[in-house]
Amino acid sequence: MARTARAARSAHARRPLRRSLAALLAATAALPLAATAAPAAAVTPSGRAAATDLAGAVALSNCSGALVSTPDARPEDPALVLTNGHCLEGGGIPEPGEVVLDRPSSRSVTLLAADGREAATLRAARIVYATMTDTDLAVYRLTTGYREIEDRHGVRPLEIATARGTPGARIDVVSGYWKRVYSCRLDGFVHELHEDGWVMRDSLRYTAGCDTTPGTSGAPVVDRATGRVIGVNSTANRGDGTPCALHSPCEVAKNGDTTTRRGVAYGQQVHALTTCVTADSRVDLTLPGCALPKP
Repeated sequence: MARTARAARSAHARRPLRRSLAALLAATAALPLAATAAPAAAVTPSGRAAATDLAGAVALSNCSGALVSTPDARPEDPALVLTNGHCLEGGGIPEPGEVVLDRPSSRSVTLLAADGREAATLRAARIVYATMTDTDLAVYRLTTGYREIEDRHGVRPLEIATARGTPGARIDVVSGYWKRVYSCRLDGFVHELHEDGWVMRDSLRYTAGCDTTPGTSGAPVVDRATGRVIGVNSTANRGDGTPCALHSPCEVAKNGDTTTRRGVAYGQQVHALTTCVTADSRVDLTLPGCALPKP
């Protein structure tokens, strides 16, 4: 799992062995949001989609993140910020099997413009959802709405895709913390990714080009062809520990075979969010078809 960048910017925000280590690692209108939904990526004269810029990326105190919306979001809805479950403030990293729902938060986030300029400092009102069971994601609801953010700061959210990405697709991991975009391809999906007691399912595996560094945890994984978010960056195997242990995630196939890929980075699926977010940017796990992990 990616370690936090807060610790002298030298380690990704990664899940601790136990909750007792969390603090230590943290220290180390009824219309769809058509006006603010992420447009399809620009195309260069060569016919290839242009690289993703930093518009909508977010810098947190210890991680990266992104201003995001679902396809049905409305301009007046409170804006949402996506990051990792292990990036929660105060060392409150969810244990296996734990789901955080509608918890108060006053966390500040730094919103970036396309060129990496700091467009605004925004504030969270709630953690609407967070877990590290089957995935590694957290979603904050801000005190500011999509329309106000675009009108005042000129930044639109990135739209969350409603389905998995396509293996071989060009992707960009957009780090607001480092104000940098890592580009590669989606190598494929992992049945189960095990790390220090946590199990993530259907994880995204990147090709070698996305050599993510400390602080990229929580960065959106953007499909360059569509401009939509297909995942959230979460971990990497740095080859510095026992396979399947902290900092050394391993892949487990359906037949139980285990593979460790040194130097490979991973993200988690996010399309399930589009099945559970309601009006007013809330998460309702009782909705028919809601596919997010439940308590």
